Amino acid sequence: MRFRPRASCLMLVALGLLLASAAHAQTAEEELAARLKALEERVRQLEAELAGLRARSPGAPGATAAATPTTAPAPTGAPGAAPAQLPVYGGASAAASKVFNPDISLAGNFVGALGRNSVNPLPVLEVPEAELGLQAIIDPFARGDVFLSFGEEGVELEEGYLTFTSLPGGVLAKVGKMRSEFGVVNKLHTHNLPWIDRPLVTENLLGGEDGLNDASLSLSRLLPAPKNVFLEATIEVGRGDSADVWQSSQRSDVSLLGHLRGYGDLSEETNLDLGFSYGRGHNDFGSSFITDLYGVDATIRWKPLRRALYRSFLARAELVWSRRREPLDTQTAFGMYTSADYRLNRRWTLGGRFDWSDRARDPSLTDKGVSAIFTYWPSEFSQLRWQYRFVDYAEGRQGHELLFQFLYIMGAHGAHPF
Repeated sequence: MRFRPRASCLMLVALGLLLASAAHAQTAEEELAARLKALEERVRQLEAELAGLRARSPGAPGATAAATPTTAPAPTGAPGAAPAQLPVYGGASAAASKVFNPDISLAGNFVGALGRNSVNPLPVLEVPEAELGLQAIIDPFARGDVFLSFGEEGVELEEGYLTFTSLPGGVLAKVGKMRSEFGVVNKLHTHNLPWIDRPLVTENLLGGEDGLNDASLSLSRLLPAPKNVFLEATIEVGRGDSADVWQSSQRSDVSLLGHLRGYGDLSEETNLDLGFSYGRGHNDFGSSFITDLYGVDATIRWKPLRRALYRSFLARAELVWSRRREPLDTQTAFGMYTSADYRLNRRWTLGGRFDWSDRARDPSLTDKGVSAIFTYWPSEFSQLRWQYRFVDYAEGRQGHELLFQFLYIMGAHGAHPF
């Protein structure tokens, strides 16, 4: 037999490859076996932990109050220790108990004034109010809102009402003490105003800072309207006591108020809001004397969301007529304001306002004023505002003032109506 070197070399190479393949296969099998063993061990650990949790559960079958753990508990923070459990009070954990607490917020307001005003002067420094808000969903059919105003003169209930959201016929009902749906400014809380003060028409015809705010029953409903138009009607019945505008002398001296609001989009960036209001109540001369209020308001908003998130423009006008019956005569007064606010960027807003108003008790006296407002937003939860205010009072006296304000919001303060 002839020896062939080339064939021998090929046989040796094949034998080497076969041995290497066998060794690699043996290594892979060992690694797979090790992984399976580790997984089996992890499953046993998880089953043991699950059994321990079931044993510690108060409602688990076979669990008793006298049951004791067979092993000492692992110290807090030790590797493999179970997460610390919150204490249980009355069958509910501390985390679960928070579900039943209302959302709590605080809106603070600090105001200062420089300049002169002999008719309606403001203190050089004051805290007009700190508003505490408590808001919560009571059940699937109602929610509650309470706002307490803490001022330098004491505490008062600014608003506290219950809203029923699931009544038949699409009716929304509110019961409690609330700001009446008359116009726009009357509904706004102080910290939600775009100015430091309220317009002269509010001071002269609508009761000033407190405004039309009474214990009332309110019913509102959306009305049929063309496509892309929001139309809402509101009717309110109040006790009949709102600042010096309406005063009730007897139980039957209730106040009535109606408000019709229409809202629609003019374009993707612009919308228009119109409102018509009427209010009727008894005045301080007694049950036989009525004060009627009529109001018209218009608001136009522009906000290009696609191009500038922090750029917007808002213009508003509100007109109010007051018809006050008195023993000798009927006093008819008129008041209005117009305002515009332009948000330049994320931090700065520039605004202005013009005021013109007769006085309800003497319409021959008319006050006029103009204001320039600058607002700086450090964040969405605080504001710094400056306002130059000039007022030409009916007595022939003038007020020149520079007002400044610090506003801040703490906690979960719910959004106010749009």
